[in-house]
Amino acid sequence: MGPTMKIVFVGGGNMASALIGGLLKAGVSADAIKVVEVSAEARARLCANYGIDAEAPLTAATAADIVVLAIKPQHISEVAGQLAGQLTHQLVITVAAGIRTQDLSRWLGGHRRIVRVMPNTPALVLAGISGLYAMPEVSSDEKQIAADLMTSVGAIAWLPREEDLDAVTAVSGSGPAYVFYFIEALQAAAQAQGLDEATARALTLHTFSGAAKLAMESSEPAAELRRRVTSKGGTTEKGIEQLHAHGVEAAIAKAVAAAALRSQELGAQLGAATARKS
Repeated sequence: MGPTMKIVFVGGGNMASALIGGLLKAGVSADAIKVVEVSAEARARLCANYGIDAEAPLTAATAADIVVLAIKPQHISEVAGQLAGQLTHQLVITVAAGIRTQDLSRWLGGHRRIVRVMPNTPALVLAGISGLYAMPEVSSDEKQIAADLMTSVGAIAWLPREEDLDAVTAVSGSGPAYVFYFIEALQAAAQAQGLDEATARALTLHTFSGAAKLAMESSEPAAELRRRVTSKGGTTEKGIEQLHAHGVEAAIAKAVAAAALRSQELGAQLGAATARKS
């Protein structure tokens, strides 16, 4: 991402805040970043935390090189409609869940230099993973700009088909909630065994973070790592037997499939609802 590039964020919520923080840590000047945000509280927070212009008008997008749409999906068609016909060379990066690029392009008056991103909440601590899809009109240099933006808050994965983002949404987008769900259950189980809350929390959180770190730094698949912990006739084997008996693996597969289907449905609904308005 060039040092002289101007970036406008439309929306100043948690994800925009994480991206702004990541960009500043990566060396982007605060002077290069502007935010369009309706909430006075959010504007004050962004200004105090990052020293950026958080009171920019929407028209600032027309003078930017990169426009990041970080607003709620139900508001994006209205904002895009206000920008329709005004964007020329700008790269538009959207992190609005469920909004398809063809719909966004239509609302923007035919603008097609669009990259759609599905981030996740660990981006808030610069440990996210984002799926990215670029429309065919996006150049390789522009794809690199989008990659630079998202790697400021974590890892990335490019998707060759936009429909693959439904699976990304179901796995990494919704995935933190599955992990938190399991953390809740494991901590509760630890307390049920007589451990106090602080000890149960520490054991659970360090087990998750440590196991994830081991898996990421190992060349072995997760199945092999699991087998190495699961001694024949031992305690882990008994625990795994219960997970199998209660269909935990199947339940995870069903959860991801249901979330992916809902992602498809929401994308279709958002596109259809706004199409009726236009």
